[in-house]
Amino acid sequence: MSSQESKTCYMSTPVLRKQQQKQLQQKADELRFNASFKEAAKKYLNSMLLERNNAETYLGLGICYKNLGKTQKAVEYLEKAAILDSQKFETFYELGLCQLKLEKPCCAIKCFIQAIQIEPDNPEAIYQLGLAHEQCDEADMALMIYQKLIENSPNYLNAYLRKSSLFMKMELYKQALSLYMNVLKINPNYTKAYSEIGLCFDKLGKLTEAKRYYRKYLSAQPNAENATKILQRVDKLRKIKKNDNRLALV
Repeated sequence: MSSQESKTCYMSTPVLRKQQQKQLQQKADELRFNASFKEAAKKYLNSMLLERNNAETYLGLGICYKNLGKTQKAVEYLEKAAILDSQKFETFYELGLCQLKLEKPCCAIKCFIQAIQIEPDNPEAIYQLGLAHEQCDEADMALMIYQKLIENSPNYLNAYLRKSSLFMKMELYKQALSLYMNVLKINPNYTKAYSEIGLCFDKLGKLTEAKRYYRKYLSAQPNAENATKILQRVDKLRKIKKNDNRLALV
């Protein structure tokens, strides 16, 4: 064998390994995008044998394990991906989601802040940051985050829903009502809001309006889990109204 042939043969080994790793990576990505997480994880692991320092491999493997319910294992691989590439939004976002699942909101906050620094206008990351603060019992901070999200992304429905839910917990029904009305302006087909609007009116003592929205909800979602409970409340409000009318006649 000539020296040139020997050199070509020597150079082909790492090149071949790189090609094989790339093929495995592409197949693993394809399987993951099709929600075949177990099969994708196997491909990623085989890919890792050929290339130990590929951030995309660790990221893909972490996402697979997260979807397979192996959250702690997912965190380990996502953290490796973050070390290898500190400018990948998806890595920190997925890592934050895992920390929330593990009920480690303080760790999740750090991850989502890192993700937002990479993509400042990503509403999903900002929303998840608010949820993490909720888990930390930092309602005021969560409210501020949701309000900022509403201002920056006025059609992002989840921000209105979470902020109104917090207001309901704080018994601030007038503020919650205003937000739920905005939800219907953004998406008139979001009929779940009817029951919450009815509840707000109910708590505010506006019983006629409460009955109207409860009935709209029952008409839109007659088979909802809480349909029976709401139907009972409507019936009770109807009886209250009848009793009030009798007292007025006296």
